[in-house]
Amino acid sequence: MPEKKKQELKDRAPIVAAYLRVSTDKQSILNQKSEVINFCQHHKLEITRWCTETVSGTKKESERELGSLLKKLQQGDVLIITEVSRLSRKLINIMNIIHQSIEKGITIYSIKEGYKFDSSINSQVLAFAFGLCAEIERTLISQRTREALAYRRAQGIKLGRPKGSLRAGKLFEHEQEIKNLRTKGFSFQKIALRYKVSPETVRLFYQRTSLKNSPPTPEEEIKTENPIEKPGN
Repeated sequence: MPEKKKQELKDRAPIVAAYLRVSTDKQSILNQKSEVINFCQHHKLEITRWCTETVSGTKKESERELGSLLKKLQQGDVLIITEVSRLSRKLINIMNIIHQSIEKGITIYSIKEGYKFDSSINSQVLAFAFGLCAEIERTLISQRTREALAYRRAQGIKLGRPKGSLRAGKLFEHEQEIKNLRTKGFSFQKIALRYKVSPETVRLFYQRTSLKNSPPTPEEEIKTENPIEKPGN
């Protein structure tokens, strides 16, 4: 390494980064953040950079914020994760990230497993063993899922959400908006694009909510006011 580069590394304050990842926006990073804070307090470390993102772990690190973070980390820096699977869901990606980090002199702490990945041979062996186990576990889970689905099909059970079924949890909060859009002449297809559901879902939702809120017919009012008495009452 050139002397100038060595001096720059010596003069700069080391980065202690935490990487937090969830796969969907329905998940929360709060638990991960709490684990990192507790870990740092115990090991007398102070996070100088947080990196959080919502993205699938199957994507390469170069396609995620993680890739940008890893490029900024240099010799003497620290990367903290709650578990190895936060780096990736693929064995080859995990191995590449850990290997490249070790080559650059970056230390990776994985909290749940209690691992410290650095330049030691033990760290490299641990990284490989854990990555291999994680890959085998994911393969077994996938296999069990396929077998369970195949068994249900063999029993004649229909899988998946029925066509045109109502995603009430997503549309009920927009009930009045949908009615206003229909009043303005918006088609079911345009409304469906807006809320990212199928036109059939919007149509059924609109019909059912309209029927629910429509005033009773004269016949219904008569039945309500003069209920038919049952024998014996």
